[in-house]
Amino acid sequence: MNNKKTLTIYVLTHCESCYNRRGIFTGRVDSKLSPEGHKHAERLAKDLARKQIDLAFTSPLTRTRETLKHIKKYHPRMQVVVDDRLIERDYGTLSRKSKQKYKREHPDLYLIYHRSYNIAPPGGESMRQVEKRVLSFIKDVVNMMRRSYLNVLIVAHGNSIRPIRKFFEHLTNEQMMKLENMRHIIFRYQIKIKK
Repeated sequence: MNNKKTLTIYVLTHCESCYNRRGIFTGRVDSKLSPEGHKHAERLAKDLARKQIDLAFTSPLTRTRETLKHIKKYHPRMQVVVDDRLIERDYGTLSRKSKQKYKREHPDLYLIYHRSYNIAPPGGESMRQVEKRVLSFIKDVVNMMRRSYLNVLIVAHGNSIRPIRKFFEHLTNEQMMKLENMRHIIFRYQIKIKK
C-alpha cells in the first residue's frame, strides 16, 4: 500500500507591470500591473481555476498582489500570506533607470549588476543575498506543507523566483542566473510526504 501523498507548489512571477513595459529597473519600486499585465493575470487565473490551492504567498509589492487578486477570484477560500522574503531584488541606484539606456552608457557594468550572483548594484542587493532570504522562505513553506498537508501558490518576482527554481530543479548558480522569460508561466513542483 502506498502511504505517500503528493502536494503541489505552484510558482509564478507577477504579470507585466507598467515599469516592466517601459524597460525600467524596477526592483522594490511599487509599480502596478499594466493593462496587458491584467489580461495575462486573468489567463493564468483561469489556468489555475480547477487546481486545489489552499494557501498563497506573495510579496508586499502591488504587482504581485494584483496578479494574485485575479487568481483569488477562482479560489475565494484560499488564505493569503504576504511574506517580505519574497520581495524583488533591490536594484539600489539603478532603480527607476532605463535598462537600455544604462546598457548603452555602461555596457561593462550592465551585465555585472544585472546578472552577477555575487556583486550588488550600488546601494542594492546581490543575488546571493536574495537567495539567502528566499531559501529561508521556501524551506519554511515545504516544512509547513508537510505538517499541514496543503497545496501552495507563490506569486513573486523574477529574481525571487530564481532561487526557488534553483532549489527544486537542482540548478547551479550559473544556470540560475541564466534563467530568462519566466513571466506568464506556471512552474509546478511536487512535494512527496508520508501520511
